[in-house]
Amino acid sequence: MISEAAKQRFASEVAKYPPDQKQSAVMACLAMVQQEAGFVSVESEREVAAYLGMPPIAVHEVTTFYNMYNQRPVGKYKLNVCTNLPCQLRDGANALQHLERKLGIHMGETTPDGMFTLQQSECLGACADSPVLLVNDRTMCSFMSHEKLDQLIDGLRSTQVQP
Repeated sequence: MISEAAKQRFASEVAKYPPDQKQSAVMACLAMVQQEAGFVSVESEREVAAYLGMPPIAVHEVTTFYNMYNQRPVGKYKLNVCTNLPCQLRDGANALQHLERKLGIHMGETTPDGMFTLQQSECLGACADSPVLLVNDRTMCSFMSHEKLDQLIDGLRSTQVQP
């Protein structure tokens, strides 16, 4: 269920568009849902659709088209590794395999401690910097050698408060 606070934020976003084009706020509303819940469930897609006056399938198409929307819970750090052809030619698949070994999971899985989710990604628009990965849909990491990948993972792990 989407909170009233989120619905107030929806209203602010919808107000940016002419009344007959409020569906233009769908991406922002989905981002708000994810920010609040950590992922976009089918139920929340339906609520967004009802709020915006859209068919639920139209909202689902947006959610499934963009990999920035999590359709299930993910780890604290979501790592999207580009495996599109230009990155593959410059060790993108090798970087993904290295992370699978280091984290002990396969692409699409989350570590047992809930810390990391590993995903492959289509083009991240940084082909000249490959291999590249995107952390939590916000931070682009370029030229990711095995050493740099190890440093990234070790650094993210070290940020956790020890009991």
